Amino acid sequence: MPPEGDRDGPEILETIVPVSRETIGRLETLVGLVRKWQPAENLVAPGTLPAIWRRHVADSAQLAALFPTVRRWVDLGSGAGFPGLVLACILAKTPGAEVHLVESNARKCAFLRQAIRETESPAVVHQGRIEDILTAWSARVEMVTARALAPLGRLLDLSAPLLSGEIPAAFLKGADFVREIDEATQSWDLDLVKHQSRINEHGVILEIRRATRKDSARQGAMKRP
Repeated sequence: MPPEGDRDGPEILETIVPVSRETIGRLETLVGLVRKWQPAENLVAPGTLPAIWRRHVADSAQLAALFPTVRRWVDLGSGAGFPGLVLACILAKTPGAEVHLVESNARKCAFLRQAIRETESPAVVHQGRIEDILTAWSARVEMVTARALAPLGRLLDLSAPLLSGEIPAAFLKGADFVREIDEATQSWDLDLVKHQSRINEHGVILEIRRATRKDSARQGAMKRP
């Protein structure tokens, strides 16, 4: 992993996942749009903007390196398109690729639609609450992802309609991931693999290969109004 002092830019991707000049161009377009919209929409934490290539683009791109055969993703709470739109940029010339971006905020959805047009990426925006959209989900997908959205237990609850269909998940997590796993496993039986982040030395990608709600948690969920 490059040291934090290195200049932030697309060259950071060389150590994460090799991509074509055309893909770099798409990602540069995405970064430019984030910078343009940031003052009005606060798409990313302001303190991370000077290191956007490392903190957001490369952090998202590592999913493509870790799961190189996955072509069809669902990104929950897409926000500024990290990781979903980065994955779509990388997969733009891959036959059959499609990334579904689920976002409830109307302005962020407007940003995502413009970014999709300008990057010419194979992505689709689904505007609405995650619970409502996934309950009626019908499109074929191969993996669920989310970044900086919610604790692991809540992500499992939100993803349940897809996880119950044996679709795996890959959630990017920070330094508090151990506590999140401990809390989540009180309600879920998990087949889980921890992959060390290549960007954040304290972070991981939690690969959920199987998730089954425990009986007591299932009964509690059924009793809720």
